[in-house]
Formats: sequence, C-alpha cells, structure tokens
Amino acid sequence: MRLISGAGSKAVRRFLVCAALVSLPLALSACQTDDDIDLATYVAQTDPPDQLYNQGLANLNAGRLKEAGRKFDAVDREHPYTEYARKAMLMNTFTNYRQGNYDEAINSGKRYVQLYPSSDDAAYAQYLVGLSYFRQIRDVTQDQKDSRRAIDAMQEVVQRWPNSEYVDDAQAKIRFARDQLAGKEMQVGRYYLERREYIAAIKRFRYVVESYSNTRHVEEALARLTEAYYAMGLTQEAQAAAAVLGQNFPDSPWYKDSYKLLASKGLEPRNNPGSWLAKAGSFIVGGG
Repeated sequence: MRLISGAGSKAVRRFLVCAALVSLPLALSACQTDDDIDLATYVAQTDPPDQLYNQGLANLNAGRLKEAGRKFDAVDREHPYTEYARKAMLMNTFTNYRQGNYDEAINSGKRYVQLYPSSDDAAYAQYLVGLSYFRQIRDVTQDQKDSRRAIDAMQEVVQRWPNSEYVDDAQAKIRFARDQLAGKEMQVGRYYLERREYIAAIKRFRYVVESYSNTRHVEEALARLTEAYYAMGLTQEAQAAAAVLGQNFPDSPWYKDSYKLLASKGLEPRNNPGSWLAKAGSFIVGGG
C-alpha cells in the first residue's frame, strides 16, 4: 500500500478532522485551513459548565478570587444561556465586588438584573450593585456622585424587592449616603458664609433643611440660617430659623448659640407663619 505524503497527506488529515467535527454540537462552515484544526481542539477541550462552576466555587472558598472569577467568566462565555451561566454571572458579580473591582461588579450585576429580573437572586444582584457604589463614596470634600448612585441602586432594592433580606441594610446605606449629600451641601454653604456671600450660603442651608431634614446636618443648617439671615438684617427670618431649631432640637448646642446670637440684640426665637421655615418645621424629624 502506497503511503500518501506531502500535500496529499495534509489533505487527508484535514478531512479526518472535519469528519470528527460532524458529531460535535458546533457546526463548522468549512474545513479548509489550519485554524480549523485549532478550533476543533478548543471545542474538544471545553469543560462542561457544572465542572467550571464548581471549580469557581472551590477557588472562591479557598480565597483564590482571581481564579474563581476566571472560572465563572468561562461558564458565561462558553455556555451562555444555561442555568450555570446564570449562577456564574451572579457569583462573578460577587467575586468582583470582593476584589474591589467595583465597575466590573456593577456592570455584571446590572446585566444579571436585566436578563433575570424574576430570579430569586435578582435582589441580591441589585444589592451588590448598590454596595459597589457605596464602597466608592468619598469624603464630603470631594464629589458625591457615588452617593447619589448608591441611593438610586439601593432604593431599587427597597422598591422592587420590599420583602427581601437586603432591605434593612439597603435603607441604612441610603441614610448614610443622604447624610453625605447633606454634608457636601453644608461644606459649600459654610464656604460661602465665611466669605459673606450670604444669599449663596442661605440657598445651600435651605436645601439641607428642605431635602435632608432627617440627617444629622439639619441642626447646623438651621443655626447657619439664623446666622446668615441675622447678618443680612433679616431678623424675622433669623428668629424663625432659631425657633424651628429650638422646637426640634431644644438641647442642641447649635440652638444655644443661635439663641445667644439673637439675645445679643435683644431678640429671641419667634415663629413666622409667612416664612418658608414654618412649613419646614412641620416635617423635620428631631434627633436626625
């Protein structure tokens, strides 16, 4: 029997590879290049989804987060739209969050909620999105965009999954983020007040009182309003601000300072029914 050599031998090998591929679930359009042989080898070496997923869990439990992430990525990439791909997407979100890869965790978590909104784990995926924003919240001297994003993400947890186990912590994170936003407004307001730009300062302090009345900053905001109005000669507004402060926080050091400031000119806290502060005083939650 004459051996086939050279180009003929290569053609036979290619034919045998193509024949073997017929039994594979992946259909190949042509078997004409050496790249096809590499692809056939790749398909043959693809691990089943359950194996990849369990390997990812084992790595996660062992603290090998990067390797766990690679396994979960492989499940999603090589076996899309399977149940294991769904679970791997969620675990990949968690793994990225644990590694501090917050942008990746946010993208993965949002994708999970979009694809599987009715899943039992959708609330957890959204909660991880909120946590990823929350962990990036900066000091009040810096931009607070992540505080806003954390609030939006956590509010979605509360609104869409009100009975989930993550609601209580989501609400706590919302309160903290709102306090950060109020703190940022106070920082800017104090900046204007120090420079005697009273109108700009009042705008910031008023916003805290009206929008963040249940934060710890509302006491100072009312005291700063008393100070700014007093400096402008708007004594009735200054008295009204001090009155609201005293009604809600009678033992506050801020109230004592405001009372002392008014008393230095023979004034005292007094309600003003025509002031915006009259309405504000009705919804301030004393104690923050």
